[in-house]
This record gives sequence, structure tokens and C-alpha cells, in this order.
Amino acid sequence: MVRNLRSGERLRPIDLARGHGLSTQAVRNYEEAGILPAAARTPHGYRAYTPLHAQALRAFLALVPAHGHRTATSIMRAVNEDATEEAFRLIDESHLQLLDDRRTLQAVESALRDLGPGATPEPRPGHPPAAGSGPGSTFIGPLAKKLGIRPATLRKWERAGLVRPRRDPQTGYRVYDEADVRDARLTHQLRRGGYLLEQIAPLIAQVRAAGGLEPLEAALDDWRGRLSARARAMLTGAAELETYLRERG
Repeated sequence: MVRNLRSGERLRPIDLARGHGLSTQAVRNYEEAGILPAAARTPHGYRAYTPLHAQALRAFLALVPAHGHRTATSIMRAVNEDATEEAFRLIDESHLQLLDDRRTLQAVESALRDLGPGATPEPRPGHPPAAGSGPGSTFIGPLAKKLGIRPATLRKWERAGLVRPRRDPQTGYRVYDEADVRDARLTHQLRRGGYLLEQIAPLIAQVRAAGGLEPLEAALDDWRGRLSARARAMLTGAAELETYLRERG
């Protein structure tokens, strides 16, 4: 529960704003969004914040790089509504997503090892395998299901040149061979890592051309660094939130 104001503890919106490089309107917006607890009012109707509000603001700003703006907002709103279990659930979900992203990164790194020397070469242009003849050949529906995406997403990737399925001469269906499945997996995993299609395209091209995996390795180093930064931000956010919870009492 929010503590009552005590003498000397009143803070103006400008006091909170200046301490964090924000505008006073941003502070008021945070209060209206439930990120900050409701402020008391002076006899003249002005907002009167307290050190508790300052800690709430510190907690929120620390949670944003850890969990994203939307989730951080939901966490603070839940705490201020005394729904701490909901706040903990949101934090747990965010930690699970980070763990899943780490596993995805490991899967990409594993795929890279498979793309090293001795990897299965792509069929030569003009000599496509017969539909379904290759051990890794598949169609759009099964591939989309395996990746957990929609067939429309695979078609979008095809338009962007990230996958190059061939057409069955009899049915006209798209046929994805082993190299296509590899490219689709890499695209999917890099998209999970936050990369745009235009950023992925040159990496896929490098892999296809067997010109070296350095560009993809650099992207993975960046991805790994961002995951580590997010993990550290979670520690900072947790510490600030714990302080806020203690001060709320």
C-alpha cells in the first residue's frame, strides 16, 4: 500500500523528470498508465510525488530493457494494483522467452556447424531433383508446420529470395529440398533473433555461395551479446523492483 506523505518528502513532476532525463508529461503519462501509483494532490490541485514514486520510476526504467516496454508496463501496473503474483508470472514468462531465445541461438550455431566443410552441396542449377526424391524434400505445409509458421510466411520469404523452392512439374506444388529447408531454418532462427529480412538476405547468399560463414558468425556474436545484455538488465530490473516492493510494504 502506498505510504502517506510526510513532511519534506514531496516531489514535483519536474523533480522526477529531471532525475531521469524525462519530460514532465512523460511522468504524468506513466502515472495515468498505472506505471506509477496515483499521486496525492496539494490543496491547489498539484501532483505531489514521494520517494516511493521515484523508486517506482527507477524500477520501470530498469525493467524496460529487460522485458520490453509493454511487459514492463504490465508488471508495474500489476504491482500497483497489489497483484504481485501476476507481476511474477509476467517476469517468469519473460525469463522463459530469454531461455527459448538462447536455445534458438544454440540451434543456429549447430546449423552453422552443419554448414561447414563436408556439408551436403546444393543441387546444380538446371538439375533439380525429382519431386520428393531427395531424403530431405518436403512441401510447404509440412515445412511451415515444422517451423511453427504459416505457409504465407514461407511464400513471403520466397519473394525476398531467402528460400528458393522448385515446382513439381506435374502438380506445380513447391518442393523444398535439403538446402531450402536449411535456408528456411536459418531464416526462421535469425528472425527469432530480431533480424530483418533485408539483413538476413546477404547472410543466406553468403552461405549459398560458400564464400565463408563470417557474416553469419558476426550476426550471431551480436545476437549473443544482446541476449547477455538482456540477462544483465533482468538482474538490474529485479533488484530495482524488489526495492520498490519493499518500500511499498
